[in-house]
Amino acid sequence: MHYRKIFLTVLISFVTTTFAFAQKEALKVVVNNLAFYKQKGDLKYLAAAKKSADSLIITKSDTADIEKNLYRAIVNSSILYVDSLNKLGMPSELITQTSQLIDKLSAKNKIFKYQSELDYTKRCMANTYIRKGFEYVNNSDFNNAKTSFENAKKYAPGMNQINTYIAFANNKAGNLQDAAKYYTTLLKTDSAKTEYIETASNIYKALGDTAKALQILQKGRKLLPNDRFLLLDEANIYNNKKNYKALEPLIPPLLDINANNADIAFVAANCYDHLNKFELAESLYLRAIELSGTDFDPAFNLGLLYLKQTAGKKEGSDIQDLGRAIQWLEKANEISPNNVKSLQALQLAYQKSENQDMLDRVNNKLKQLTNQ
Repeated sequence: MHYRKIFLTVLISFVTTTFAFAQKEALKVVVNNLAFYKQKGDLKYLAAAKKSADSLIITKSDTADIEKNLYRAIVNSSILYVDSLNKLGMPSELITQTSQLIDKLSAKNKIFKYQSELDYTKRCMANTYIRKGFEYVNNSDFNNAKTSFENAKKYAPGMNQINTYIAFANNKAGNLQDAAKYYTTLLKTDSAKTEYIETASNIYKALGDTAKALQILQKGRKLLPNDRFLLLDEANIYNNKKNYKALEPLIPPLLDINANNADIAFVAANCYDHLNKFELAESLYLRAIELSGTDFDPAFNLGLLYLKQTAGKKEGSDIQDLGRAIQWLEKANEISPNNVKSLQALQLAYQKSENQDMLDRVNNKLKQLTNQ
């Protein structure tokens, strides 16, 4: 995942006098400084606004005043959002203090009168925590990144993209169960991305839950039916589990999009081989050998395929298959001379063909290898 800084859109509308309490005399200095900041873009006006807002909180009754404290929250959250380089030299605890202030205001019964103002502060804080989260990510501090993204989610619960950041940080921090939970949540939308599906599947595979990984891939392929990577991932699970019946329907599209891939041709051949579909298996083993003639497995499997064909046939009718079996088993032995499996298969083939000279050669080679 690339570290993309995607922030919420925040409109600096607070610098106008549209807030319900903006005309109160005690708050005019704060409002004016905010307006000057909008006009001139100079951070000194935000610093002046903070100084004025802080000076309003003197008595115990001030600390309970919703309007005065909400303006402090507006100014503080604006500084945190705008002054990303902290040119104003604000203390590091400002972000925690402002979060606590916003949370306290959110619990007030009468805060509904100032919902747009409160929502503004939350948007600023969400942006700030996202930015902090990516700073931690860039320093590989994924646990703190996770916490920061979770704080952002608290202030912007409707922003689904934050779930991606939380899932990513959890995954990097090794919190696989939590990462899987968030990625699974992302897959519940119709806009799920291949990246999310693959990561979620890989996490469940790392947890040993192949069934859940498969479920994730199947859901992903319904959303993205033409995605080649999801198709390959699902096919790999079936192949590793030796579930060739489930793998079979995936073979045609796999071959369509991987026409010149020797590994895919071999997987397809092996699937048809286990399903006793001789002609398809034969054709695809030959295709795999054509694409990569130095691979042991296609040559060995093709030799075994022909050798299996001789089983149950009357003596004399199996000559052609037996000759082909020997041809490809010898090819496999040429590629990997000390492979015991290919020598044992050749041993059986030469016994069937009654070729004593070649059988003696193979027996001697096997004896040498098994005595080592």
